[in-house]
Amino acid sequence: MRDIKKIIYRVALTAVFLMVSNAAEAQQPKKTARIGYLSATDPSTEAPRADAIRSALRELGYVEGQNIATDYRYAEGKTDRLFGLAAELVRLKVDVIVVAGGDLPVQAAKDATKTIPIVMSGAGIDPVKAGFVQSLARPGGNITGITSVPDELGGKVLELLKEVLPNAAHVAVLYDPTRPDSALDVKEVLPGTARALRLMIQPSEVRTGEDFDKIFAAIGKSHPDALYVPRRNPVIAANEKRIISFALKSRLPSIYYDRRGVEAGGLMSYGADLAGRYGRVAYYIDKILKGAKPADLPVEQPTKFELVINLKTAKQIGLTIPQSVLYKADRVIK
Repeated sequence: MRDIKKIIYRVALTAVFLMVSNAAEAQQPKKTARIGYLSATDPSTEAPRADAIRSALRELGYVEGQNIATDYRYAEGKTDRLFGLAAELVRLKVDVIVVAGGDLPVQAAKDATKTIPIVMSGAGIDPVKAGFVQSLARPGGNITGITSVPDELGGKVLELLKEVLPNAAHVAVLYDPTRPDSALDVKEVLPGTARALRLMIQPSEVRTGEDFDKIFAAIGKSHPDALYVPRRNPVIAANEKRIISFALKSRLPSIYYDRRGVEAGGLMSYGADLAGRYGRVAYYIDKILKGAKPADLPVEQPTKFELVINLKTAKQIGLTIPQSVLYKADRVIK
């Protein structure tokens, strides 16, 4: 009888302990993870990428205002501001910094902290060559994420262009010579394929928004067969509507690095699948918030690419897209 009373006493004591523990746990607020978001562009330009990452995080159980809070910092095309903005995010003691853009934003974040995890979102040149990571398999520091597309991508775009315009001989290319990734395209990636396809490349340097009037005038005089925008930099992104408007008025087929230019009115694009890329950014954030170290998370390269064609634009400039190209398209805008 005495043993039974002891058992009942222990069970009751355990129940009380659990009730007290649960009540105390319920009263303690859950930790809200703080994410820093560093962009070289502005909020409206960055919205599609930021929204896609936020949506992917939601699928992983992270809801803005509940268990995560994001501090956004935009350089609005003034890349010299990136270093100060990165330092601000460090002072806010964010748990992760997501870098939305190319090499300069990554460098700014890298200079600002050696301890806070940094997640790249997919632009820029080889992060190993840039000194951001020791290797793709083992980054070794506080930086990981998605790297840019393979160098061969620019050549593939020119091949598709030639398939759409068999008689094309002259292609104007917009690029920023101050950006390593953009310069790499024009100086190393495109020339070899262009020679094989008997295409002449006409590089047009874009450093500031004030350059466009001069560039458009030069392109108008040289009468190229197409306009290629191989990389989105802050200046090009901020002036995308001007570029597309010029191409439409000039009845000039325009080809872009990713589908955003085509959705805005460009003719076609071939590049990494954006939805998949941003989903992987959310994956890295999730892993890091759960305790994984960037040094141990391999840097990934895109594995899925998409061809997007705007038939509405093709009709507007009087161009017929061959069926062979339409069959290859992952998305056709009508």
